[in-house]
Amino acid sequence: MSDSSPAPSPWIQQLREEFRSHLETFYGRLKLAPPYESVEKAIRTLTATLHALPKDEQARVAADPALKWSQFRLAFEASGLSKKHRGIIAGLARDRASVDLSQEYDQLLSLFTS
Repeated sequence: MSDSSPAPSPWIQQLREEFRSHLETFYGRLKLAPPYESVEKAIRTLTATLHALPKDEQARVAADPALKWSQFRLAFEASGLSKKHRGIIAGLARDRASVDLSQEYDQLLSLFTS
């Protein structure tokens, strides 16, 4: 009996790994323990969203930093990560100069200051 399920998109795996790495960096640089259950939920959310896209759109997201970070932000928010450590991260985000994160992470930090 052969498995007739389609091969998983290489873009999804690449984006999952990149998102996980960004989450580790985000919490590591903020010196906070990541809420592991919510991190896994965020990765599952990203995966489900990407699976719903056609393969050419998945490739477009993987190649375009703005689209990629938009998807990361949506998964971060939908998973509830933007509600975890909210007070601590909001305080850190207000003094942006003291946060050791590149500007691309503003996509996530802005969820704590809005």
